[in-house]
Amino acid sequence: MRHIGVNTWVWTSPLNDEALRGLAPKIAGWGFDTIEMPVENPGDWAPDAARTLLDDLGLSATVVLVMPPGRELVRADAGTVTSTQDYLRSCVDVATKVGSPVIAGPAYTSVGRTWRATDVERKHDIIELRENLGPVLDHAKQAGVTIAVEPLNRYETSLLNTVNQTLEALAGLPSCGVALDFYHQNIEETDIPAAIRAATGRIAHVQVCANDRGTPGRDHLDWRAMLTALDDAGYDGPLCIESFTAHNASIATAASIWRPLATSQDDLAADGLAFLKSLL
Repeated sequence: MRHIGVNTWVWTSPLNDEALRGLAPKIAGWGFDTIEMPVENPGDWAPDAARTLLDDLGLSATVVLVMPPGRELVRADAGTVTSTQDYLRSCVDVATKVGSPVIAGPAYTSVGRTWRATDVERKHDIIELRENLGPVLDHAKQAGVTIAVEPLNRYETSLLNTVNQTLEALAGLPSCGVALDFYHQNIEETDIPAAIRAATGRIAHVQVCANDRGTPGRDHLDWRAMLTALDDAGYDGPLCIESFTAHNASIATAASIWRPLATSQDDLAADGLAFLKSLL
């Protein structure tokens, strides 16, 4: 049985030690295998304490990186690039401590930053991304962690929107894979199962939710076709439910969550888990 996880963003942001102590037992009690923990800023939560807590509950961990304004690897000054590299290296260190094999997210520019680019300018942007991501990948390789780079929808970035764009941009880079998020793929891919199969051997992490970022299964997505494609692509990692609460002002604004996406956040997680288990 494939493992199923859930991101703590379903309930809170930023994650801290107190919130994790409250959420982790509930998540384990519902029957999840994995808890996905965002590192919005290093030090928000203690990795060593988290590892002990999760081990006691029988939960594994995945780590997601966060790219707010000011974290940039492309079209940015040297100081901004350096601080972003330092942040990403710290995420790798956190992943090592909690036992996560990946750090996943848009490790290229801040979410919401877009620009128009000619073909020549885009090629230069990709070269810059590869050069500036390189030192972080070196650190990740030494730590045994994969950086799973996530393409986002057109409203959140103009650099990497599709799986093929991401594969082409990161071709040949060591310790680097692709993170798939069904929410973004539903917007950008004309054939989601085909896009998944195109990433065979490169898929390092998968996040799932309904097409409106709500409960998996309460939507129009062809879940059986997508999960079959993941099997065909050789991905055997967890499926992590990623959604957001409308009751936290900062995260609701950042993720454009203007209405509740389920009867409750607990129901979103528990009902999504039950649906995924029924398919698997």
